[in-house]
Amino acid sequence: MIATIRSQLRSQKALGICIIILSILFFLAIFAPWLAPNDPVAVNLALKLQPPSWNYPLGTDHLGRCNLSRLLIGARISLGFASLIFLSSLVIGLIIGTLAGYTGGWLDYILMRICDTVMAFPNLLLVIGLVGVFGPGLSQVVLALILVQWVYYARIFRGMVLSVKEQNYIAAAKISGSSSWKVMKKHIVPNILPPLAVMGTLEMGWAIMDLSAMSFLGLGVQPPTSEWGAMILEGKSYIRTNPELMLYPGLMIMLVVVTFNVLGEALSERFGVKRRF
Repeated sequence: MIATIRSQLRSQKALGICIIILSILFFLAIFAPWLAPNDPVAVNLALKLQPPSWNYPLGTDHLGRCNLSRLLIGARISLGFASLIFLSSLVIGLIIGTLAGYTGGWLDYILMRICDTVMAFPNLLLVIGLVGVFGPGLSQVVLALILVQWVYYARIFRGMVLSVKEQNYIAAAKISGSSSWKVMKKHIVPNILPPLAVMGTLEMGWAIMDLSAMSFLGLGVQPPTSEWGAMILEGKSYIRTNPELMLYPGLMIMLVVVTFNVLGEALSERFGVKRRF
């Protein structure tokens, strides 16, 4: 009993800390253009690789651009587009997974075979292949990641729906004359929301890592746009002389990913959801 209470207290404390950190990060991302002390794309070779100062709190990069300003603007892209990738993939996966799990039959078979085909390829290689077809760029990477990621959500939601639809209250809703759409909307989807919240916090970290990885490979954000993965790519040539160029964006990625993972663990304990994904 005491151990359970301690676990719940730790979970609540971790939940509060993570929410505060993420609130600050999203606040900085939203208001980045007004908070950035300098123009993030203004090149001034006379100020290249400067140490931290009053005008440049985190110093400058190899082109004399303000590191702090680039980090703030980069947060907009990293957090904003990662959220877009996650939410789009989640909605598509929720719709397809719910339809497949609830209706069954030939529709379930076709949709799951599509998922199996996509999942047969390594995630990163498939995204790179799609970007090769679409062409490099942020929009193309976002589209490629959505096309690849939704299948994982669809499989997970299908499994949840198969479990929920066998409950007695679903049978009662059908007997009362409720349509399939009404049953899915009012009885099935609401009952998979707690696992959905847990999975969402965990997968946001992966979305940010995938987006940054594509930019690091030179396939995502193109210069001079600021993005954390692109900043790591630009700073790798100076890893021996100025490692902070890679350290700053790397720490930001790590902070966001770790925070989302800890938040997911805290929500998992609070809702009593077992991590099956």
